[in-house]
Amino acid sequence: MSEHTATPRKVSVIGLGTMGGAIARHVGAAGHELTIYNRTPERARKWNADNPGLAHRIAANPAHAAQDADVVITCVGNDDDLADVVLGPNGVFRMLKKGGTFIDHTTVSARIARQISVEARDLKIHCVDAPMTGSQIGAENGTLTLMCGGRDDAIEAARPIMESYSSRIVHVGKAGSGQIAKMANQICIAGNVAALAEAVRFAQASHLDMEKVYEAISGGAAQSWQMDNRWRSMDADEFDFGFAIDWMRKDLGLSLEEGRGLGVSLPVAALVDQFFSEIQATGGGRLDTSAIIKRLPKKGNS
Repeated sequence: MSEHTATPRKVSVIGLGTMGGAIARHVGAAGHELTIYNRTPERARKWNADNPGLAHRIAANPAHAAQDADVVITCVGNDDDLADVVLGPNGVFRMLKKGGTFIDHTTVSARIARQISVEARDLKIHCVDAPMTGSQIGAENGTLTLMCGGRDDAIEAARPIMESYSSRIVHVGKAGSGQIAKMANQICIAGNVAALAEAVRFAQASHLDMEKVYEAISGGAAQSWQMDNRWRSMDADEFDFGFAIDWMRKDLGLSLEEGRGLGVSLPVAALVDQFFSEIQATGGGRLDTSAIIKRLPKKGNS
C-alpha cells in the first residue's frame, strides 16, 4: 500500500497490463474511488479478482470509465491504441467533465501527445503526458519516475494522484515534452545494455570470476542500473522477465522518427535497434532487452 495520501477522488485507470495494473493497485490502496477498464475484459475481471475490494466498478468502455470521473489515467500500447481510447467514438474525451484531469502514461509519439493536449484544452480538461521509467519493480513498489509534459496547472492537478505510485515527478516542459524525455531515456538504455552485453561476453571469454569483475567495476564510472540489475542474469543466460525487446523496438522507433524530424543523427540507437531486430527474428521479442547478449557467441566457460 502506498504511503502517499490525498483527498479521495474518483479515478479511472484504463489499461491493466504490467504497469497499468500496478498503478491501479496503488490508486485504489490510496483510498480513491477506483474504476477500471481494459480492452480485454478478461484481464479486468482477473485484476478485480486478484485485488478484492479495490475497484468500485469495471467500466464497459473508456467513455463509461470517464463518466463522473475526476481523473482518468491511461496506460495502453501505442499511438493508435491511445487515440482510440481517448479520441474514439467511445473515448475518454466523450465523457470526461470540464475541469477533469487526464494523465497518460503510455510511451507514444510526441505528435499524438500534442494532439490530445490540444483536444483537452478545447474541452477545458487538464492534460499531462507522463511516460514512466523505473521498470516493473518500480511500478510494483510505487517508486516510478514520471517525465511530465503539460501546463503548470495540469501538472499540479495530477500530482496528488501520481504521488501514490511514483517517487519522482519531473515537469519537463510543455505538452509532448514528457515523451521526448522518455525517448532520451530509451536511447541511453539501448546503448547501455548493448555495451554491457559485450562486457559480459568479454569477461566470460577471459575466464574471470564474474562476481569479482562485477565487484571491481560496479563501484566506478562504469556502474549503471543495467549493470546492477542485469549483470548476473546475463551471465546466467536468464531473460524471461523485464522490459520486452518488442517494446524497446517500438520506443526506439519513436526516438528515431523524432530524431529524423529534428535533423538529429542517432547512429548508436539505430545500430542497437538492428541488434534487437536480430533477436526478434529468432523469436525472442518477448524477452528482456538484456537478451541482446544472445547475438554474441559465448566463448569458453565463465
